This record gives sequence, structure tokens and C-alpha cells, in this order.
Amino acid sequence: MGIMNDHSSVPLDRPESRRVSDKLTRGRMIVALDALLSKRNVTLAAKHLEMQTSALSRLLGQMREEFGDPLFVRSGSGLVPTPFAEALRPKVQALAAAIDDLFEPTVVSPPAEAPFDPGWNVPSGIPVPPLVTRPANLLDGQPSPAEVITNLERVGQSNCPHDRLARHIGVLGIAGGGHGRPLTAEEAEEAMGIVLAGEADPVQTGALFGMMRVRGATAPELAGFVRAMQTHVAGRLGRTIHADVDWPCFTSPNYHNPPWFFHAARLIAQAGHRVLLHGNTGSGAASGRYEVVAAALGIPVCSTTDDIDTALATERIAYVPLTALAPQIHRLIGLHRVTQFRNAALEAVHLLRPAGGRTSLLGVTKPSHRELHRDTARLLGWSHIAVLGSVRDVAQYTPFRPATIHRLIDGEPSDLALPARIGEPPATPRPRGTNLDYWQGVWTGAMRDARATRIIVGTAAFALFSLPGNAGIGFDEAMAQAEELWKHRRPR
Repeated sequence: MGIMNDHSSVPLDRPESRRVSDKLTRGRMIVALDALLSKRNVTLAAKHLEMQTSALSRLLGQMREEFGDPLFVRSGSGLVPTPFAEALRPKVQALAAAIDDLFEPTVVSPPAEAPFDPGWNVPSGIPVPPLVTRPANLLDGQPSPAEVITNLERVGQSNCPHDRLARHIGVLGIAGGGHGRPLTAEEAEEAMGIVLAGEADPVQTGALFGMMRVRGATAPELAGFVRAMQTHVAGRLGRTIHADVDWPCFTSPNYHNPPWFFHAARLIAQAGHRVLLHGNTGSGAASGRYEVVAAALGIPVCSTTDDIDTALATERIAYVPLTALAPQIHRLIGLHRVTQFRNAALEAVHLLRPAGGRTSLLGVTKPSHRELHRDTARLLGWSHIAVLGSVRDVAQYTPFRPATIHRLIDGEPSDLALPARIGEPPATPRPRGTNLDYWQGVWTGAMRDARATRIIVGTAAFALFSLPGNAGIGFDEAMAQAEELWKHRRPR
């Protein structure tokens, strides 16, 4: 059913006219909200309603203001209704259906036969019991959804960890009339805290991540996971560490692009900024790849708080394997080997910030996840972050391809579209020797590779551009600064 813009001929400055206008607007809101709850996507809902996406977005903004609730939050698989919106769903569906029914064409019934004599119309004297049914979705002894919700609400902090985690899993799968709802940040933090403490049953861990995978994690859920992870890591480190740039690098063992971003991070450190790289490359045979890479470039590989402090003080750069920061989180991410899907722990760990950097540099390919990570950072109270929308799982900028940068600047979102800046240089024929030897040779100058150099300089420019103190510079100026850093680098 399309939504039409009605224009009254009555002046709207009259109180009764304003009331009529409010009713018309609210009617449009009901139909629009019903479509959004059904499609969970603004573009698809707008197409269903035969209206412009921008108009539906404005109407959604009005609804949020009218109800005093966000109504929907972003997730990796689209919009997810808030608990308040889920509670409205039955009424909204009923009202929207009633509007449709009102405009359905009237069906004229055929003429009825002559009525029976009134004396024949008497009730049967045989008692008839109610219709006997057995819901197919209930096993013998299985509680109804309403009973399950009641039982979940009884679970409190005094219950054991298994019961508390079961409550959160139940909320994901049962509450809201069978549709489930996303966890709040507080619920997600408690759930991840139980998992990281080793107090979760294996089945519970699989159910938690499996349900979130199907629906897509929301920003509040990821924020709760990050807080639990930060608490877990802080307890292992024992004290706070400080860095300027947080550079997560959690990549798949199947990611075969050369890690030129390590060279760029080295340039940023030589410019006087404290850079902390942390991550892993899976949990299999390639899990120590970045430890080898960092050591080859002279970047200290750290496993304790003292090591990290010393490296940041002397070299202004350090690489910390996730296995040293938090083996439990490393194992959670490693579940990919038995589930074959990326669980929400891997999305959250990119925002770990173990050293509380002034800004974090992320690389994200999936468009919906770029906004998701930035929204999560805002919920965490961060002032600065830069999400590079061109690569997967690590911030490495390729200047001969278009890219986008999604930033928080003093807590406010800011986007920048970067066109391809130069043509792609031809691949340099590589001499005999290992890839690691070649990779090191580009840094020392023993190997000349225009393509690799452009990626290193471009990635360093992205980092400089994203530093909080450089908010006033443009990307061209950042590129010029990065060029100078490359020319005057200190080969090992």
C-alpha cells in the first residue's frame, strides 16, 4: 500500500487543523512502522510503500522523536527492532491490517434463501466440548513462550553463571513473541564476561554466537562485548598502558596480501607517535605470522605489561599477540575452525584498545559493518576512530583504488570518500628469495617496488590524517607528510 502526501485546503494554523494533521501523520507512521518491522531495511520498506527512501528516513526520524525510542538499531544483517519496537509489533500489525481491510472492495453476497420459521431456531441440547488441540511446537512438558519469559525474568545476580547466561540466550531466542530481541549493552557485557571467565557451558557459547550470527550483532551488543573484553585484558595486564595509535590487525590465515601496514606503522612511530599493534592470524599453522613479521622489521614483540611499556618508551612501537593479551579471546575467535563462521567476538576484538589509544585505525570491507563499528565506538564513549572502508580486518590503504574513511572526530561522525589518487603501478618482477626477504628489502631500500611504496605511503597518510591533533589537515597534506617520512625513514 503506497503512502500518499495529503494536502488539506484548511489553514493549518488552526488548532483543529493541527490535530487533523497530527492524525494523518500518525496514520502514515503506523503503515511505515509496519513495513520497517517486516522488511528490517529502509530501502526495501520504501520500495514496498512506493515512496522515496529519503522520505521514509525522515518519517523514521519523526517516529523516533514521537515515541522517544530509537525503534531500530543497526546490525550486520540490517535493522533490528529495539525491545520497545518489538512490544509495539502486535498493535502496529493489527492497525495496518485494519487500514488495508477498510479499503478492500466490498463483496456483495448472493441473495439469501427465505429464512427458517423462527420456531425452528433453537440451540442444540447436546453439549459440545471446546475444540481439542495440541500445539505442534510444544513437546510433552515443554513450557509455553509466556512461561519461558516469566522464568527468565526470575533469573537474577544471585543465580549461578549458567543460569544467567541461559537467560541472555533465552532473550535472544524467545522473548518478543518468538522473534527474539537483541541484548542490551549490559546484558551483552555480562554474557561475554561469563564466557571469558570460563564459566559457560560449551553448548551455551555455541548458542550465544549462533543466534547472534543469524540475526547480526548490534552496536549495543558489541559495546557490551568490548567492555567485558577490556575488563578481562586489564585484569591480565595489571595496570594501564598508554599509546597514541591503536592499530588492530586480526586477519585470516588465508589473507595473503603483504602486510605493508607494518612499514607504515613504523613511519608513524618514527614521527614521534606511540603505536600499539595487536592481533593474530588465526589459530592454526599461520598463527605466529605477525610475530615473525614484526621481529623482521625490528618492532618489539611483547608478551607482558613491562615489555609493552619499555617498547613504547624506547621504540615508540610494539606488537602484542592476542595469545599474550587474552588466550581466552584467542580461543573464542578460533572457534571459526569448527563453526566456519565469524562470530561476534571477532567483530568486538577489533575495538579492544588494550592501551587506550587516542584513536583506533580499522579496516572493514562490509558496508553495514563500517557504521556498526563506528556506532559501537560512540557507545563506548570514544572521541576518535577511523574506519577504512576498503580492506578486510586491517587498516592498509591502497591509493590507486577508491576508498571511504568513516571517522569520529570529537565524538561526531564524519565521512570522506577518497577517489583513486593515482594509476596502479605495474607489478615489479621479484627476484629469487623468500617473500619475507623481499618485504624487508622494500623497507631497507634494497628492493625497489613502486606499488608497495605507494601503499606504505598512503597507509601512513591515512594514519596521520586520522590522528586527533591533525583534524585540520587535508588528505593531500597528510600524503605530503607521509612522503617526507618515507624519504627520511631509518632503515634498520
